[in-house]
Amino acid sequence: MRADTLDWLNGLRDFVSVQQAERPRDEEQRPASEQAAERMILAAQLSTWLTGIDDILSARHMWLDARHSDGDPHPAIVITTSRVGVALAEELTTAGSVPARRVARDLVAVSEREYRLWCIAHPDDHSHRHVTMWNWIKSKVPQQRHAEFAHHRLRDGECYWLHRAGIAGAGSADRRDSHLWKWNGHHAALLEPFVVERNVGRVEGTMPGRQRPWIED
Repeated sequence: MRADTLDWLNGLRDFVSVQQAERPRDEEQRPASEQAAERMILAAQLSTWLTGIDDILSARHMWLDARHSDGDPHPAIVITTSRVGVALAEELTTAGSVPARRVARDLVAVSEREYRLWCIAHPDDHSHRHVTMWNWIKSKVPQQRHAEFAHHRLRDGECYWLHRAGIAGAGSADRRDSHLWKWNGHHAALLEPFVVERNVGRVEGTMPGRQRPWIED
């Protein structure tokens, strides 16, 4: 990892520490069963990525070479996720697969808000210094969007979950996925993988951190 990349990564870590000190989070109020379901979904995705991190970084190397880019071939890895996901990332990079443990010092897991605020002040729009992985669940899908998923009927007490996951800054390994789940208050069930969200579009050069592909509705 280059010195400028390390400075960017350590700056993000310091920034997150300050943010958390200034904005302490309340203790998690959601039921344990809901947190466990979220963890299960996020863990399946993140463990797959971290186990295959060498392939992801290899794809980045080829991408940089093809573009004759001066981007760092040994980038920082930023995971944007939920509170549950942050704890999960720390666990997997401590006691997970060998590839996951190997990249632990190059990786940080943060909230979407923390990442966006950092990129406003320290943009890396062309992914010169980092690869982004996002892995989180939109658990409050607005009623006006339910028509998109009407072929998956909900029963009383059920709601939709959208698991959004993707990679940016890794060339051919880049992806943007959304998977539709339902939550019934006790357990989560996959309704449809790789759904197309009609009301969500790309952010193309309109804001710092533009590689982030989700526009909230």
